[in-house]
Amino acid sequence: MRFPLLPLASVAFAARPFLNEPDTGIDEALGAIANGTLPDLDSLVGLPDFEWAARRKMNTSSYTYYRNGAAGEWSYRNNLEVFQRFRLRPRVMVDITNIESTLPTTILGHDFSAPFFISPCARAGYAHPDAELNLVKGAAAGNILYMPALYATKSVEEIAAAKGNSSQVLFQQVYLTENDTETLQLFSRIEATGSKAIILTVDSAADGNRHRAKRYGVGSADSSYSYLTWNLYHKLSNMTSLPIIPKGIQTVDDARLAVQNGVKAFMISNHGGRQLDTTPSSLEVALEIHNEAPEIFKQVEVYADGGVRYGADVLKLLALGVRAVGVGRPFMFSNVYGVDGVKRVIEMLKHEVAIDAANLGVGDLKKIGPQYVNWKSTNVWFS
Repeated sequence: MRFPLLPLASVAFAARPFLNEPDTGIDEALGAIANGTLPDLDSLVGLPDFEWAARRKMNTSSYTYYRNGAAGEWSYRNNLEVFQRFRLRPRVMVDITNIESTLPTTILGHDFSAPFFISPCARAGYAHPDAELNLVKGAAAGNILYMPALYATKSVEEIAAAKGNSSQVLFQQVYLTENDTETLQLFSRIEATGSKAIILTVDSAADGNRHRAKRYGVGSADSSYSYLTWNLYHKLSNMTSLPIIPKGIQTVDDARLAVQNGVKAFMISNHGGRQLDTTPSSLEVALEIHNEAPEIFKQVEVYADGGVRYGADVLKLLALGVRAVGVGRPFMFSNVYGVDGVKRVIEMLKHEVAIDAANLGVGDLKKIGPQYVNWKSTNVWFS
């Protein structure tokens, strides 16, 4: 008797195990280290290793706050797995010997050493008592952008005071109330600390439906209903001299509206899969924009975050036209090692971006394009 292919394949896909950290031998190499003890930093070889180490070091509720996703965590899982569904198209016999010199980029006119940055993530104090101060110092050492979260362990002023020098650039993320006086006061504080842009989270209009987090009492940092419209965006823009960057664009429709409403940049993000389950990954949204409105990537700067763990992940987003790529959880987990952990993640990712670009046959990162990826998904369930 023959059975329809679709139901069988669907069941197989649903039952397929999910590897939060891929099996690259870390348990065999480091598994003998007692829980509560960190392995030597030099023994970690990739960004996923930091989550492995942090899970064994942190208490369960603190680890869960960083790890959790919305509802059944499909979007969290998809953020990690989507990069595997598109095959690279390496070119050979290309001079790639100067690839490292092409990593530096500009973000809103500010110079940085690599096309990736530390995305806004709250409560860095769950991993280390120095909290966000380690992220500021690590970003300074690696000369990359850091976007502190409003609901940080440390205050806006404490974070700014930890800058490596007066020229270090920070962009401050915010959630806002409907109280204009409070907003003006917050914007004034941000301007006084020297931040160069405001990141307005727009994908968190309500509380996140976070089942895993609720079990441990570590839900959303912002659980209120938020009034967010383009009219409000224009009102807010008149309340500060800083550019306001919407974070959380998830469709080409809203990307078009962002351009029409005069943004200088926007960020593709689904909040790390923590707000609304079954929302698309940043790679899927970037691909939608590339297919339907590719001119947007030339009209404004586009950033993206979510699920990035490897140099090749960064390259796939850059290939579509994304200017800079945000990394969140790996930096939060690396903070169990303090500033040295943050610096190590930056070094690792720079190295991976460079060697993966070289093996892809990209001699100049500024010249990467969609031709380096087969954008026809290898997953029958992806469209």
